[in-house]
Amino acid sequence: MIEISSAMQQDAIKELLDGKEIDGVTFNFEKKQGIKLLFNISTDDVDAAAKIAKEAIKEEAWGKVLYFQAIGK
Repeated sequence: MIEISSAMQQDAIKELLDGKEIDGVTFNFEKKQGIKLLFNISTDDVDAAAKIAKEAIKEEAWGKVLYFQAIGK
């Protein structure tokens, strides 16, 4: 599971990742806890999955200026 913390663009992050496969990792939205979005992932390497999610967000126009944190849980 990975956790993405962001006060803004939460809907955009969910839309970007939920149900998508990026670099061989599938992300499925689990739940929201405050500013945290929790995603189930299709790999045991949570750190790699967090890095992939972070890079995908930063590739978006809105992601370049977004303050957020992506970590493996």
